[in-house]
Amino acid sequence: MPFASQPAAVQLSRLGRRRLLLIGAVLVAALATGIAWAAVSQGSYDSSRAGCVTVTVPSSTGGALLHACGGRARTLCRHAFASSDRFSLLARPQCRLAGLAPAGQSPAQ
Repeated sequence: MPFASQPAAVQLSRLGRRRLLLIGAVLVAALATGIAWAAVSQGSYDSSRAGCVTVTVPSSTGGALLHACGGRARTLCRHAFASSDRFSLLARPQCRLAGLAPAGQSPAQ
């Protein structure tokens, strides 16, 4: 046994307690800020717009997000309007939101 008896606890001074309280308050405020930001922030995959498409599709884990921008989004949308499979039907509204519907396709179609 390293110690024959338990060492006496050191009492914190008034300044030491204030420092610990201040550090604790800062940590709690930082944690609360992080939680609030995570709850309110929409992120970059929130919706389809400005040439980017985000499609939520069924998957083995419940659901998956497919996200594409630029050339990949144009290819995805071209395929979605040329086919009638389940994925294409889910992708079409998102392509319209992104402004990538083919010419002649009205927003309501």
